Amino acid sequence: MTIRRVHSEERLTTSFPLQAYAFETSPSRPGRTEEYRDYLPYNEGNRTLVAEADGTTVAAASAVPMRQNLRGTVLPMAGVAGVTTHPLARRQGHVRALLHQLLDEMRDEGHALTALWPFRSSFYARFGYVGLPKARTATFSPADLGELLRADLPGEVGWERIGAGYPTWREFTERCLRERHGFAIFPDYRDVGLRDRDERWLLTARVGGTVTGAVTYRIDDHGGTLVADDLLVTDPVARALLLRFFAQHVDQVERVSVQLPVDEAPELWLTDLAVHVEARVARPGSSAPMARLLSVDALAGLPTGPGRVRVELTGDRWLAGSYLLDGTTGALELVTGAAATAGEPPTATLTAAGISALAYGVLDPVEVGLRGLGEVPADAAAELRRLFPRHLPYLFADF
Repeated sequence: MTIRRVHSEERLTTSFPLQAYAFETSPSRPGRTEEYRDYLPYNEGNRTLVAEADGTTVAAASAVPMRQNLRGTVLPMAGVAGVTTHPLARRQGHVRALLHQLLDEMRDEGHALTALWPFRSSFYARFGYVGLPKARTATFSPADLGELLRADLPGEVGWERIGAGYPTWREFTERCLRERHGFAIFPDYRDVGLRDRDERWLLTARVGGTVTGAVTYRIDDHGGTLVADDLLVTDPVARALLLRFFAQHVDQVERVSVQLPVDEAPELWLTDLAVHVEARVARPGSSAPMARLLSVDALAGLPTGPGRVRVELTGDRWLAGSYLLDGTTGALELVTGAAATAGEPPTATLTAAGISALAYGVLDPVEVGLRGLGEVPADAAAELRRLFPRHLPYLFADF
């Protein structure tokens, strides 16, 4: 078996057919192969590796060079996607070899973080990934939003097709990237696919001329569902403006469905709102995302509490060694060498998934120990809790 990087039209005969078999209706309909060509511009900047045996592509994996907010700091992130194996070559270690080389290369290029949507979480847990929250879907009747039609709200909404409004959308998601923990966005070459397909309406909330909320959506049929994507808002007024627009569809659709981060509580939006909130995780086909640190340097300078603890990072290809994590100045400092043991700080032993779970804010230090992701004595847990308070991330990007 050999591993090599493929570019441009090589994808048409190597990675794309394997992805189609794994993630689409199969066999593909006639003409589908030629349609793959339309995807090439949106994959051009990806790093795509294939494993080959006797001239046949047996596995493929790609990394999208993205950016992600980690506790207020925006860092380069490798979005792993298109991981697939030929049906006659599965369970032979090809994906493991591809992922090792792919993440080696992305780390060497400066990507300190990586995230993905797994086909099976336990498989990627072996590579140090830890689970992130999945966005919720809230479904309700537009009739239950009627209270907002009478509300006196500052600001206004804008409405246009995403093809025309894409610059506004991109600018607002860049703002969300700077402000929301865990938020990740695509590089320009990939994101413009949303503009070029032009299959969504773009609704924006504006106060004082500044965009404070945005959501893309489509309507599946008259009397059907208004299907909204992620509801992105900076404050309750923006959310109310967007929801009031949905209320005006009471005689057009039966229901509204919208994606929400885990910190939204739609049951509290209005007094008589009957709402169904769901986050479905199943395999195959409906996974929650996962992420991990690729470099311990991702922690340097993060805003933090006044904790001080020594961590031993073990059992990982990319994270290893002894570090003193010092947050006494309010910005996390990484200390190595003899200085890491000065003052005999509490010590925790952590796997890559363990330190990643703390950095992303998805597990308490005690949970890290209970999950087998490290050994965290009570004194070390107290310090880690100060350094990494619980802070659920919102990935946003779906890849």
